[in-house]
Amino acid sequence: MGRMWFKFFDRFGAAESVSHETVQLGSHSVPLVLVRHPRARRYLMRLGPDGKARVTIPRRGTLAAAREFVERHRRWLEREFQLWQAQPRQPARWQIGSVIWFRGAAAIIESAGPAQIRLGNATWKVADPAGDLRPTLERHLRQLATRELPARAQELARSHGFVVKSITVRNQRTRWGSCSRRGALSLNWRLIQAPEYVRDYIILHELAHLRQMNHSRRFWAEVERLCPEYRTAERWLKEHRLLH
Repeated sequence: MGRMWFKFFDRFGAAESVSHETVQLGSHSVPLVLVRHPRARRYLMRLGPDGKARVTIPRRGTLAAAREFVERHRRWLEREFQLWQAQPRQPARWQIGSVIWFRGAAAIIESAGPAQIRLGNATWKVADPAGDLRPTLERHLRQLATRELPARAQELARSHGFVVKSITVRNQRTRWGSCSRRGALSLNWRLIQAPEYVRDYIILHELAHLRQMNHSRRFWAEVERLCPEYRTAERWLKEHRLLH
């Protein structure tokens, strides 16, 4: 399955959810969402970070064919579900002592004095160090990403001969980035949690769409030319599942 299943969401436009079902994987009943995309050319399946299986149905596809598609790729889905079960989950509530990802390392949220916390080499003020630190800390991380990611994207664009019209840092829940035909690049702030080589891969992946606005063989050849070790970055993203 390989690249076909990598969790960069398609850019087919608005999705239409047509069926919510379940698929039995061993003793587990896994939610299955069947979604139609008007510009999709083939059936696609992924297992999301929430443990739900999602199947994209092409414009002229059918529910029956989508269910057959799931059955044909059941073994792949079972493997993905087992991997998903084995992954440690980031705590829903962040507090002093919680471990989260920061710049590619598992970092402990520490107290840095009255109304202050430390994460790696960064220190921030918080209103209530004893409460849930996630909303405040995510806001600080997003601000940090907004300062760092556009500068790095411009640097990579210049070094590889791309012209980027705009760069935004957003709070996407299901994708790491996107790039329009007009050179508008959008990046997920959570890249600040990933290693530098993963961050750079995501940026280069999106820049490659300026030359191939698809996920064809030519596109992946361009990605490999820009980032020869991209498969290692894919594995990191797949293993750590930071999106939710």
